[in-house]
Amino acid sequence: MTLPDGVQRRGIDGETGLATRGDPVYGEPTDDEWRRWDPHRSKVGAMLELGMETGLTGDETVLYLGAASGTTVSHVADFAGPTYAVEFAPRPVRDLLSVTETRPNLFPLLKDAREPETYAHVVEPVDVLIQDVATRGQARVAARNESFLRDDGRLLMAVKARSEDVTADPERVFEIVTDELSETYELLETTPLAPFHDDHLGVVARPK
Repeated sequence: MTLPDGVQRRGIDGETGLATRGDPVYGEPTDDEWRRWDPHRSKVGAMLELGMETGLTGDETVLYLGAASGTTVSHVADFAGPTYAVEFAPRPVRDLLSVTETRPNLFPLLKDAREPETYAHVVEPVDVLIQDVATRGQARVAARNESFLRDDGRLLMAVKARSEDVTADPERVFEIVTDELSETYELLETTPLAPFHDDHLGVVARPK
């Protein structure tokens, strides 16, 4: 697994892990301009730490769904090109705005990822669609946003079993979601995100 340009394994605070260059956002350890990318707090960080072939090379145009207050999307914006960050809740977006102060390539959008038509006039075609949303119908969200992806683009998705059905067996939820997802995407790799995130499945896919 090759790390994207702008992501390195570095020793920070006596521990070696993923790191990107940028101002700290969530109290992560730093060493000069480098900041630790904590896979316990980031699904994309966990995917990279687990060796998933994300296809990220650096400098991509990204649409990030479920940006929250900017923990993961800040790391992505550290090495990517234009990065559009969609978040539904106003409170996290206020925090996200502060992250953009030193990341001019990061564009926060107070929008609902289930309604891509509300931001279609803003977002350009992207190389990578990253989805980390806590909602039912996660496969439908990915399908509705597929139109933003270039033909050779990638979907990086964290499927949250408990958001789909808190009572169901997570393995069964993953099966249902990936079956629905395969109607729109070709699945390239699926990997559980444990031990970093319980009841989450990492998915790498491309448009059919």
